[in-house]
Amino acid sequence: MTNFEDIFKKIGMIKEGHFLLASGLHSGIYFEKFRLLEHPEYLSIFTNKIAEYFKDEDFETVAGPTTGGIVIAYEVAKILDKRCIFAEKTEQGRDFLRGYKIKKGEKILIVDDVFTTGSSIKDVIAAVKNRGAIVTGIGIIVDRSDPALIHKCGADFGIPFFAVYKKIVKNYTPDNCPFCKKGIKLVKLGGK
Repeated sequence: MTNFEDIFKKIGMIKEGHFLLASGLHSGIYFEKFRLLEHPEYLSIFTNKIAEYFKDEDFETVAGPTTGGIVIAYEVAKILDKRCIFAEKTEQGRDFLRGYKIKKGEKILIVDDVFTTGSSIKDVIAAVKNRGAIVTGIGIIVDRSDPALIHKCGADFGIPFFAVYKKIVKNYTPDNCPFCKKGIKLVKLGGK
């Protein structure tokens, strides 16, 4: 059996410290997804797990958000012999640009890299629904969500949800962050 955390540590994907997440929350643990994306030999382990989980579901297309979700969506679509599209950030949220045609009623599987509050996924779901299509499931590589916070964020999607790796990580609002209170320097990683 594959130990996913050992893979993450080996490639430097798990970092410890005081981090500002894309959601605006603070955390003592950061998953640098691009360490996984630069290692196709390891990424394929995770995309194969997502594909295996959803292989019997009824959908035509795999969608992911920019940026990391593009690679994951492509790999899962390739394994399952499905079409791949991606949703880009716009001033109104996310949308399928670049001439993507989405049929009314088209069934779409959404995949992404790291799930914290579900904001990227919610934006992709909205983009799918705005086109009259249907989300049939959500596949994630790492679910680092805090269950207490997820309910507050409204990220109970009511459709099949699968995460290859789950680790509950406590996240903090800036005004309630123990690292801030200790004066530990806040670091912003990701797309600096």
